[in-house]
Amino acid sequence: MKDQTHDAAADVQDDVVALLTRQHGDIRTLFDEVERTTGEERQGAFRRLVRMLAVHETAEEEIVHPVARRSFDGGEQVVEDRLREEKQAKEKLSRLDEMGPEDPQFLPMLLQLRTEVMEHARSEERYEFAQLRRRTDPGQLAAMANAVKAAEALAPTHPHPGVETAAKNIALGPMAAMIDRTRDTVRKAMGKDR
Repeated sequence: MKDQTHDAAADVQDDVVALLTRQHGDIRTLFDEVERTTGEERQGAFRRLVRMLAVHETAEEEIVHPVARRSFDGGEQVVEDRLREEKQAKEKLSRLDEMGPEDPQFLPMLLQLRTEVMEHARSEERYEFAQLRRRTDPGQLAAMANAVKAAEALAPTHPHPGVETAAKNIALGPMAAMIDRTRDTVRKAMGKDR
């Protein structure tokens, strides 16, 4: 008899749709953590949320959206709709990142962002991921999962509004990631882990 736990873990590792859907759940959990914590705990949870969103969206923009554009009828419009949502979310996330968790406007804006991000995730799962699963062979879905993991290692760790296309991410992503990591290191060294 097969080990179903192992099979589920293998699916997440081998299939880009399962991998990204699992990440949507991780993002939801991070939003919960930011909302229920305060002080330094909130700051740390928010840092993890910012990084997760920046890395996740960059990987989708570089790998998933280009395949979706050409894989099914209406793919171009589905991707354009998702990119518009991603740009709006990046702009709001960037404002939150600048204001910091101690700002009185932080939590209300975070709650708006959460609603928008979770609606965006549902739209991806319903309109983009479902079509990819139907129209893309398992080998390509596995290759895309590997590419997402590789892209995540090089992705920026902060939101960069205006960088929503694969070409811009490829051109600017490594430089933005290096700048982000440098900024993160300096902030940490100065005790300003925000």
